[in-house]
Amino acid sequence: MKHLLLAGIALAFAAVPALARDLTIQDVATLSRVGAPTVSPDGRWLVWQQRETSIALNKGRYDLWRLDLSKKGAVPEKLVADGKANETSPQISGDGKTVWFQSDADGSDQVWTVAIDGGKPITRTVIPGGISGFKLSPDGTRLLIWTDRDPGARDLHDPALVRVPGGENGSGRVYDKLFVRHWDSWSDGRRSQLFVVPVEKEGRLALQGVGITGELVGDTPSRPFGGGEELAWSPDGKTVYFALREAGRIEATSTNLDIFAAPADGSAPPINLTADNDGMDNLPTVSPDGKWLAYFSMKRPTYEADRQVLMLRDLATGQTRALTQDWDRSVASIAWAPDSKSLYVTAQDTQEEPIFRVDTKSGKVTRLTQEGVVSAVVPTKTGVVFSMNSLTAPDDFYRLSGTKTERLTSVNAAKLAGIDLPKVERFSFAGANNDKVWGYAVRPASLAEGKKAPIAFIVHGGPQGSSNNSWSYRWNPAVFAGAGYAVVAVDFHGSTGYGQAFTDAIRNNWGGWPLEDLQKGLKAATDKFAYLDADNACALGASYGGYMMNWIEGQWPDRFKCIVQHDGVFDARAMAYETEELWFDEWEHGGKAYFEDPAAFEKWNPVNHVTKWKTPQLVITSEKDFRIPYTQGLAAFTALQRREIPSKLLVFPDENHWVLKPKNSMQWYGEVLGWLGKYTGK
Repeated sequence: MKHLLLAGIALAFAAVPALARDLTIQDVATLSRVGAPTVSPDGRWLVWQQRETSIALNKGRYDLWRLDLSKKGAVPEKLVADGKANETSPQISGDGKTVWFQSDADGSDQVWTVAIDGGKPITRTVIPGGISGFKLSPDGTRLLIWTDRDPGARDLHDPALVRVPGGENGSGRVYDKLFVRHWDSWSDGRRSQLFVVPVEKEGRLALQGVGITGELVGDTPSRPFGGGEELAWSPDGKTVYFALREAGRIEATSTNLDIFAAPADGSAPPINLTADNDGMDNLPTVSPDGKWLAYFSMKRPTYEADRQVLMLRDLATGQTRALTQDWDRSVASIAWAPDSKSLYVTAQDTQEEPIFRVDTKSGKVTRLTQEGVVSAVVPTKTGVVFSMNSLTAPDDFYRLSGTKTERLTSVNAAKLAGIDLPKVERFSFAGANNDKVWGYAVRPASLAEGKKAPIAFIVHGGPQGSSNNSWSYRWNPAVFAGAGYAVVAVDFHGSTGYGQAFTDAIRNNWGGWPLEDLQKGLKAATDKFAYLDADNACALGASYGGYMMNWIEGQWPDRFKCIVQHDGVFDARAMAYETEELWFDEWEHGGKAYFEDPAAFEKWNPVNHVTKWKTPQLVITSEKDFRIPYTQGLAAFTALQRREIPSKLLVFPDENHWVLKPKNSMQWYGEVLGWLGKYTGK
């Protein structure tokens, strides 16, 4: 599929003469980004949101686009594009005539509509303080709105004023339980809650709405990344299903999202459908015939990377069964086939994330796509429309009909014309425990035959993640290759897409098997690929990868010419008390708090080995990172300076665990590539 992606770009612009050049971060920062696809019920129209980035304004802006799927050779065209607003989250009405969407054109996010044939957009809601998101009911008569309100809010009447606890007597925030902050924001006491708003006739604005989350205290969708995929309407519009983790004093140590059912008219409190499971239940998805509720379930409490098993609940009887219990993969997304007889899911599988079909009767799993990471799936009566990316191509749209895959868009063809993208090659080796471990090497496109390239050895975060075949707007291997570095990445023990036992193997083992895999993997790569300059390598990593950089400093100190450490754990003891999602850190070290079992944390603690540090290190951190607070980066930099090791500190005051702003991203690459160049001679 990767070759299909590249071929599509090449064919689209084969007639455009250009001198080939390497990819840069400036190219990546300005690429168009597609997302949130939706297809009209008759299968004719594909509508999506598309981001365009302004370097001058240092931000992106979203428009709505459409494509006529009934016309061969049709090209995408803008549907709504207000240059001063963001249009997102398109949804098409049941009759296929109207596109509902979210826009901030009036100063706050509200619901708007536009005819699918085009025309002037119309405001449909005026909700105080705006909304976070919405879902149109199947019959088009109501909107499911989510926005922040005080717990137990019965309607949307109260303005969404931002309050600071204790603000009447000063600026101090006052708390008596966790969370006090989450991801990149401090708690102000409000929760993301659900309200059902009636759709008024065109020309009349919907102002009110009834709250349906009742007395539950928690966020739905979940913070910080949950969205509409965690909510679902029943086909008859009478019931709303949603995922929520009840808060209280256990919120910071619990992964127990449950799935609730609530009447859309607010006439009764929500009912917990998954109360018997203390692990996570999420992604409620109702079958088109209204008979079944699909969702995923994790069995083990407090473990956020447990296997996500596809579950099926008979909505008439309440009986539940596991469809994919015998399939050792983790379901990442769920969509029903139009006939309600099967489901389309995505799941990581050995550096890819394909689409699979799951039969509802037998549970049989059939793989439908091969190479590439599928990021969205929309089943239609004429095939499955999906978006997909790879290490060498950003997202575009495709249609799968039977076994045939058809490319629908090439949104970045013009921007990528004349750019040579690198070659990606996979390899495997016997890693720790003699298990098979996978990795990849990326060869710079401009590297001459017989020449060698310095190595950027990139370690992924998570740690339950993967250096997979996906495009990234942050850590992009093609950008490193464009700067002349050969990238090597290894999916060490703890990575996802290789079965649950492989993922579980990192628990109580942070600096053990993963380091052994990295050591053996780098040697396997340099033995296999002659273009890798084995004696000229730097190591880089963020989050868990950043932790590994600090661990490598003390455990593998003579291998690399330099290190780049981004948002990594330096002191496990401090991390145990500073991070916000305590369930993660405690699970990884055996399931106890630091004060209950300090030895489990100290066993793999980088701070205990600072006396062995010697490799020059660039430290990167951000002030809004509450996951691995910037104090960890400051401490690492202090250790380097006191050891008189060449070191540099880059601090972003306006970023969180990720660097997202365009100018900051370019500064990040400038500093990182400059650091690598200083020590590799590139």
